[in-house]
Amino acid sequence: MGFVIGMDEAGYGPNLGPLVVSATVWEVPGTPRRISFWKEFEGLIVQHTPKQRDEIQIADSKVVHDPVKGVGALERGVLAAWNLLQAPAGSLFKLWDHVAIVPLGTDHCEPWFALDDLALPQQTDLDDIARWAKLWFERCISQKVHLRAMRSDIVLTRRFNELTTQLDSKGLALSGISMRLLQSVLPLTQGQPTQVWCDKHGGRNRYDDLLQDIAGDTFIVRLEEGPERSRYRIGSLEICFQTRAEEHLPVALASMACKYLRESTMELFNRFWQSHLPELKQTKGYPQDARRFRDEIAATQLRLGIDDLDLWRNR
Repeated sequence: MGFVIGMDEAGYGPNLGPLVVSATVWEVPGTPRRISFWKEFEGLIVQHTPKQRDEIQIADSKVVHDPVKGVGALERGVLAAWNLLQAPAGSLFKLWDHVAIVPLGTDHCEPWFALDDLALPQQTDLDDIARWAKLWFERCISQKVHLRAMRSDIVLTRRFNELTTQLDSKGLALSGISMRLLQSVLPLTQGQPTQVWCDKHGGRNRYDDLLQDIAGDTFIVRLEEGPERSRYRIGSLEICFQTRAEEHLPVALASMACKYLRESTMELFNRFWQSHLPELKQTKGYPQDARRFRDEIAATQLRLGIDDLDLWRNR
């Protein structure tokens, strides 16, 4: 028995909205580094757009999500996975309480999260989600591959600003957030052989300095460092930072979870501002459109007394 952990992020580039980092934790038979989740779930889990009614798409969120059509394609896989864990998905805030390592309200609460909740699912039928989850669960049982946890850090704007100011680096902030999340899920592996797959953080090739808190007194063995991947061993733990890490299903699912949580939080963000400015066009928070949005809400922001620290990322 061993474990595989996949990690990814969404929302690193925008000026508005949260950064979300997620991890999925899987218990597997045999050697963790060698398992192919695509083979274990062949015929049920697909990376392309589903062609059959009971296929579930798990892939890089950039492939799955269509901004024009909304979050339906993300919900199909993400809520089915959360259903495997019997996670409550009746609303965003309930889901937040279940998966987030920083509970809602621990950070300085942004006003768009102070009142309205968001009902889930947004576009997908609950019965369909339950059916997909049942099929997936049955395959997990037959293959002895089990999803043990999905955890996320939903980093609101003030905490993001404080971290980037403290570290004087957006990249270091992302790396620190990711390693903190990894530390929070490692106890679930019970010291068993564990493979961690992470997307590379920008152009960084060396990661051993980020692993010191995880390693403690255990020696960090540098296995490989380069532009494609960097691998390290810490006791029974092997961690690989690689480009296109979404080729591994645990990372792809983490990517989708991140995107789904960020899209859901941005829905509440836009609803809040449109409640004050009904003609306001929604935003995804990315730089060019974020500046347009910020200009259009400036007078209302001032009137409501909303601090820039809670609205606008400084990096």
